[in-house]
Amino acid sequence: MRRGSMRWAGKADHVGGLPRALVFLAVGAFAKVVATLSNSSSVHNPETLIRLVRSRPPGRPLITVSNHMSTLDDPLMWGFKGFPTADAKLARWVLAAEDICFKNVILSYIFRLGKCIPITRGGGIYQAHMNEALEVLSGGGWLHTFPEGKVSQESAPIRRLKWGTASLIVRAPVTPLVLPIVHCGFEKVMPEKYFFGRRPPVPLWNKDIKIVIGEPIEFDLQRLKQTAKTVSRDSSIHSLGWPSTTDGLDEAAQKWLYIYISDQIRTILERLRIFGATFKRFKESTMARRSHPTTSKKKKRVLLEWHSSASPKGTAAIHCFGAIHGTCS
Repeated sequence: MRRGSMRWAGKADHVGGLPRALVFLAVGAFAKVVATLSNSSSVHNPETLIRLVRSRPPGRPLITVSNHMSTLDDPLMWGFKGFPTADAKLARWVLAAEDICFKNVILSYIFRLGKCIPITRGGGIYQAHMNEALEVLSGGGWLHTFPEGKVSQESAPIRRLKWGTASLIVRAPVTPLVLPIVHCGFEKVMPEKYFFGRRPPVPLWNKDIKIVIGEPIEFDLQRLKQTAKTVSRDSSIHSLGWPSTTDGLDEAAQKWLYIYISDQIRTILERLRIFGATFKRFKESTMARRSHPTTSKKKKRVLLEWHSSASPKGTAAIHCFGAIHGTCS
């Protein structure tokens, strides 16, 4: 039996649910300590995430997507104040790298208890464990993904996204809500090269963590699928041997859909990243202004104008030029 296939350990009724509850209590406490006590965390728009986790429409699945800055992004990104980190019933399912999280039987058991689904990097979107993710979405569950596919600790634009997340959005029986999240600071808490070129043995402290939560995206899949079918008739692609979907999407149509949806999500993540970076610079300039009260009226006016233009109610980073609150089509 493959180590990553210990699905029985991930069942809610495994040993009455006690092992899972204990894992989430322990991991939740760890996340709270690292994110809020030993480090400083600020979160933009946390109420949207909390609302969707606690009280989204019955049967409506949720996919959260984020950049990937460290091996501790999950669970630390859920450790902010007010989030039900230790609640195993509300907790996310997450796609986790099989070669890292499922190296042996013990790790496999623990990560399965922690609602992790093993994914083989490079295994393609039709690998067996993707069906587990679809089952989560079919039951109206919450799934988190890191669509960049691997950790990157550089302060750089969001990289091209893998198609796995887009394929789950398209193949889910009920179209999921997609909530974009961007964070920074975890790369300082758990740097890849710190101790003789390796990660530190424990998370570092006195670091600033920023989390920017956007608004949910609703994709008009019926309209997009019709467009994809039209485009696929006129395209010639190298076949990877994908099966057609139940609603008649051939491989060319699927590829067009996955590219389109991935590009939409990447664009929104990048705008959130820019918003977070500019907001951070604004806070730093505000702190500097407070330490120098002789700042001229002209400079204060410039700062206020900049803040107004960068505020979440006016920025395309949060509202996707008005598309995020409605339908991306």
